[in-house]
Amino acid sequence: MTHMIRLIQITLMCLMVMSGTQTHAQVMLPGTNASESAVTLPDPLTTEAANALISRLSDSEVRSLLLDQLNTQATEEAEAASAGESEFVYHATTGAWSSVTTPIERLPLLYTGQATAFSNFFDRIGGGLGLVKLLGYMIVVFGIAAAAELVFRRLTRGWRILPPTDADNMTLRETLQLLSQRLTTQVIAVVIFVLVARTVGRTILPDNLVPVVQLVGMYLIGFPRLFLAWAFFVFAPLNPEYRLLNVTSKEAKALCFHNFWIAVLLGFSAAILIFNADNGVPMGETRLGFWLSLSLHVYLVWVIWKYRDAMVSMMRGYDPNVTPMENRVARLYPWFAIVLVVLMWWVVNIVVSYENFALLATNPQYKTMTLLLFAPLLDTAIRGIVRHATPAMKGEGAVAERAYHSTKRTYVRIGRVVVFGLVLLAIADFWGMTPQAIATAGVGARLAAAVIEFLIILSFGYLLYEAVSLFINSKLAAEMTASGFDPETQEVGGDGGGAGGSRLSTVLPLILLVCRSAIVVIFLLLALGNIGIDTTPLLAGAGIVGLAIGFGAQKLVSDVVSGVFFLIDDAFRTGEYVEVDGTMGTVEKISIRSMQLRHHKGPVHTIPYGEIPKITNYSRDWVIMKLRFTVPFDSDPNQIKKIFKKIGQELLEVPEFQEDFLAPFKSQGVLEIDDVGMVIRGKFMCKPGTQFMIRKEIYNRVSAAFAEAGIDFARREVRVALPTMEQGQELTEEDKAAIAAAATQAAQEQIADPGKESR
Repeated sequence: MTHMIRLIQITLMCLMVMSGTQTHAQVMLPGTNASESAVTLPDPLTTEAANALISRLSDSEVRSLLLDQLNTQATEEAEAASAGESEFVYHATTGAWSSVTTPIERLPLLYTGQATAFSNFFDRIGGGLGLVKLLGYMIVVFGIAAAAELVFRRLTRGWRILPPTDADNMTLRETLQLLSQRLTTQVIAVVIFVLVARTVGRTILPDNLVPVVQLVGMYLIGFPRLFLAWAFFVFAPLNPEYRLLNVTSKEAKALCFHNFWIAVLLGFSAAILIFNADNGVPMGETRLGFWLSLSLHVYLVWVIWKYRDAMVSMMRGYDPNVTPMENRVARLYPWFAIVLVVLMWWVVNIVVSYENFALLATNPQYKTMTLLLFAPLLDTAIRGIVRHATPAMKGEGAVAERAYHSTKRTYVRIGRVVVFGLVLLAIADFWGMTPQAIATAGVGARLAAAVIEFLIILSFGYLLYEAVSLFINSKLAAEMTASGFDPETQEVGGDGGGAGGSRLSTVLPLILLVCRSAIVVIFLLLALGNIGIDTTPLLAGAGIVGLAIGFGAQKLVSDVVSGVFFLIDDAFRTGEYVEVDGTMGTVEKISIRSMQLRHHKGPVHTIPYGEIPKITNYSRDWVIMKLRFTVPFDSDPNQIKKIFKKIGQELLEVPEFQEDFLAPFKSQGVLEIDDVGMVIRGKFMCKPGTQFMIRKEIYNRVSAAFAEAGIDFARREVRVALPTMEQGQELTEEDKAAIAAAATQAAQEQIADPGKESR
């Protein structure tokens, strides 16, 4: 009882402290009125005061008090969450729209406010004479800075000029090295210009002119030139052999031009807003930032629409092996870019409706757009790195070649997922979505963070999915290459009996299917749980389905279990020719519950494992082929034996067959004598799947050798003894009828037993 009272004390104190706003509580004692039973919690609530209160209450009264506090706290949290959600919806719709209409309403203030800023500036620099002095100072300052930059450019002229080269013989590393070298020198030149202008300005300029000169030098001269240097690095308008993106020279020059003017607009926006703030006109007063942002976004949409074909070409890249999905993504990319620009503009309006101008101080919207609009460059870099970093093809043949190309595509997909995750993390950092900021942010920030975490979890899941697929597929390709088995190049309509794949190549596709399914289910549940979706009903539903399968699909369970034991026993492999209860065919595909056999005439038989009584495998390890030849009674068996031996030795020297023989073709002597002639048998041992071509060649060579030796194959004859023939008389009608009857009887016997001569 003591422990229970202590636990209630601690719980009561914690609840009172967490509620914060509730310092009084009332409990109804049995048989009393509310006024008589009102209990006032002491303030402050110390341990002694809690002990005194609990000593006056029964256990049921304490439980009732705790339940009241829990209900009150839950109600307050629900109301706060509901208020947060409704607040976010308001700012995302009505609030953002008011951020658009307010600048329109304040449009007259824009002119008066800007006039005020210029008037205050003129008064501060001393009017028209001060403006003339400012222009003179700028000429001096920027002239000295330009001279310093010119000296640096003369010293590094060899680094800035790209040497002519053959694009087909240049590696990606060499291209990036030379482009980075030029970019570095251009960036250093601009930095020298800005630093020299800043230093000289602070030295010779009056204090009231220093901020203006710095704004002009940094934002209107330095920033656009840095942006232009980056554009030259990406598009190489004058050096197509160094161009990283797949565009024409005309498009590259135009895109560099527009990149420069976009940077000018960005720099002017930053400079004018700082200028106005320094001269007594805050940014929120005239909403000049809205009009500058709108102008920039409209300009971007126009550029994207005008050069949409170039953007599609950039997204496709230089790789000729573009998949249909990559082609569709490339065609959709300009539309994605336009939607992105419009969406970023609307997000800015949402942030403005929150009056969170500090978040926009670092221009996260422009950083986000720049990162996403240069997605073609990132994709080109990924494909280039994969093309130059993928190991050489292992082995030879169609299987190895397909595995090599599949590996390259997998590396590209893995690279894209990694870059996608890094881009998401960078965007989250741009918008200040750190764990500390999210903990104190509103519903909108938490929702955005949940979406980003959802995408990151899916990215990790897909990365693991591709990594497992790459590992298993590489093992599968190695096994198939080593065994020489390729299911895609198997002869269609052949006789069957060919060698199949290895045991590992048969099991690996099933392992791949299981691993992929497990990864998809696990990471999908993790991602859904991360965004607040309760996955317990899904797991319960899966359990119910499993229970239903266990009770209602016993045959399915039997098939699966039987298939497991067949695979453990290595009874068959993919590509082997087997017989299952009278059904023959090549094992074309296996699944968890059944196998598919393709007959050499085309039909496909699907056989559940649970219905297989036994399996006869005709393709395991080796094959013995026995051939029968019927020759006349007067033939010499020894002569035929020598002929067979000679043919066997000759075939061992034929390049097409010499690797397939395990034992040469030779004679087994006279097998039997029937009513036609002597049956002589020959045999050979070879690898599975090669016996039919060898048999055909042996038939051709035996036929030619017999013809050369004067040996005829025996034929069935019908002899009819007629007394009239012995007396030299001509055939009568009765004799002819007897001959026809005997021939008919012999033919019927042949039809009734067609395999007699071949056994």
